[in-house]
Amino acid sequence: MPKKYLSESIKLGSQDLIVETGKVAKQADGSVVIRYGDTMLLVAAVSARTAREGMDFFPLTVEYRENSFAAGRIPGNYFRREGRPSEKEILTCRMIDRPVRPLFADGYRFETQIVASVISADDDNDPDVIAITGASCALYLSDIPFNDPIAGVRIGLIDGKYIVNPSYDERRDSDLSLIVAGTEEAICMVECEANEVNETIMVEALMLGHREVKRLCLWQKELGKALNITKREFHVPELDEHIVADVEKTWTDKLRAALDSTGREKIEVYAGLDALKKEVVESYPEDDPGARATAGKAFNKLKEKIFREDMLLNKRRPDGRKFSEIRPINCEVGWLPRVHGSALFTRGETQAIVTTTLGTKMDGQFMDDLEKGTIDRKFMLHYNFPPYSVGETGRFGSTSRRETGHGNLARRAIMSVLPDEADFPYTIRIVSDITESNGSSSMASVCGGILSLMDAGVPIKKPVAGVAMGLVMEGNRYAILSDIAGAEDHYGDMDFKVTGTADGITALQMDIKVGGINAMILQEALEQARKGRLHILDVMTKSIAEPREELSEFAPRIITIHISPDKIRDVIGKGGSVIRSITEETGAKIDIDDDGTILIATPDGEAAQAAIARIRALTAEAEIGETYMGTVSRIVDFGAFVEILPGLDGLLHISEISDRRVRDVRDELKEGQQILVKCIGKEGNKVKLSRKAILAEEKGSEGKGNDEEPEGE
Repeated sequence: MPKKYLSESIKLGSQDLIVETGKVAKQADGSVVIRYGDTMLLVAAVSARTAREGMDFFPLTVEYRENSFAAGRIPGNYFRREGRPSEKEILTCRMIDRPVRPLFADGYRFETQIVASVISADDDNDPDVIAITGASCALYLSDIPFNDPIAGVRIGLIDGKYIVNPSYDERRDSDLSLIVAGTEEAICMVECEANEVNETIMVEALMLGHREVKRLCLWQKELGKALNITKREFHVPELDEHIVADVEKTWTDKLRAALDSTGREKIEVYAGLDALKKEVVESYPEDDPGARATAGKAFNKLKEKIFREDMLLNKRRPDGRKFSEIRPINCEVGWLPRVHGSALFTRGETQAIVTTTLGTKMDGQFMDDLEKGTIDRKFMLHYNFPPYSVGETGRFGSTSRRETGHGNLARRAIMSVLPDEADFPYTIRIVSDITESNGSSSMASVCGGILSLMDAGVPIKKPVAGVAMGLVMEGNRYAILSDIAGAEDHYGDMDFKVTGTADGITALQMDIKVGGINAMILQEALEQARKGRLHILDVMTKSIAEPREELSEFAPRIITIHISPDKIRDVIGKGGSVIRSITEETGAKIDIDDDGTILIATPDGEAAQAAIARIRALTAEAEIGETYMGTVSRIVDFGAFVEILPGLDGLLHISEISDRRVRDVRDELKEGQQILVKCIGKEGNKVKLSRKAILAEEKGSEGKGNDEEPEGE
């Protein structure tokens, strides 16, 4: 049956959000073209008709692509076509996946794929947040069993006023960039970077974002009614109640004891749980694989049940900590002797080696960008999560989406406290290598990153710390947890990462698995996070209170000088010959901006001064009234041209050669002759010189000396 065509719009912020379906990509299970301003995306969704055998997770993949043609550009890479996903594309894939995945029914094992492609991009509207709503429309307006639509909006804050879906320009002036995704009932996902925004403002922004999300979800439901779509039947597989009851009756006490991690390491606890699960499974007949499989699933459900009961009824965490208690923290700085800055940050069983490397402008990261074409990033933070950090083996390859996401969160957390580029003209790279992990490794990267920056002597504005919060909630009962460990993240209902200074929030990331999170709970969670953050900051500043006064001896020294833009070509030379020679002679790295700003990077001060002297000589300009030792470069009938500075000739007119009449210039001067001259005038690039003025001054000086000799006698 042909798919029904539909095109509808809804007001969102200052513009209309338009959704069109039934026109493009009609062989997909669901597809829409979603438009905001002149930014448009084609989003398609397909779900297989048969389940994948042996799959114990939901096989969902999300792909998001920003096509260069959408902005009227050709890709800047060698192949001149879109290649592997950029960091922005990977992060947007994650933003779509995180709120969508939990809304599929438990046990849904049908391979599902969402593909979002930017097909038109204007200069005002970022397609990332639009893609979230587009993905929901493609799923909800299809027969795929996705029954609760979601939506995404961005909230900005300029001069105390909230803005829904701010433009690119507005975001640059905003103290807040908050992405909220959720259902009609609840917030599901949050991504945020902020300029030290306080907790009250953050809650207000979250609530405003959810109100807009709710409107969009209700609108999607109306679209679904208009299309009269029938969803595929899917029944959640049920476990054998007898086996479930038997596992719970027989193994509850042993499982509760195994879950108690007080005074025990994670590896020991996990090994004990694996051994107990094996014992439970093998207690059922070997010739009944179905019963054994059910027993394994029943064990997992019982484990989650015990965890939640202990939290909500017994008010006890697995490791015995109080709900607001932070695990022990140890900070070491200057741990690595040859790097520019380093820190070893340990919190509980989570540990990170974090380094800071300082480079020149040429070390920046050039990236294709839909808005600007190309951007030059001067601050990078790279997060690595090797398998050994959790006691496992695994293959090393390209950076995973998770690593990219965690690194980006840490980068956004730190970015607002970095010095201005004009004051600190370095490219900064932070690398966080996770060496042990039991929850909240991204927050360890933030804390370690700040410590390594201060160790490197980077003049950050304020220290930043991060803490991961959790939530366990059933009905009216809830428990807010500070500094969650791995199991609390897995079995809890919220993963809520908050970073900030002592004065406010700099970044936030939240994933929520349950509905009904109200403003009161959010406010309480943020306040508890603030107290945890202040505690961590206090521990951090005991190891290093402020940035070191001097950069590492191994870091480059960058000196900034300014020349006239007209002189840039003199420094570069034909085919770059001059700047190459300066670099070879001094060992300095030289970078020149179009406005005449020159950055000179060297390992030592002597090389820098040598490079500066060369550049000053090449770019020096004649000053009226100054005397120069010049070389006659060319003689003409009306005078001579004298080189007074490298590459700079001035005209010595025949009338200014001598204090007497000169009939022939060649009677007084020869090419190559060195003479003293004075600059007596400038007209644009033309310099007027005088030798006569020098001779007059000499005679005056001699006469004065003769007058004074008798007085001395």
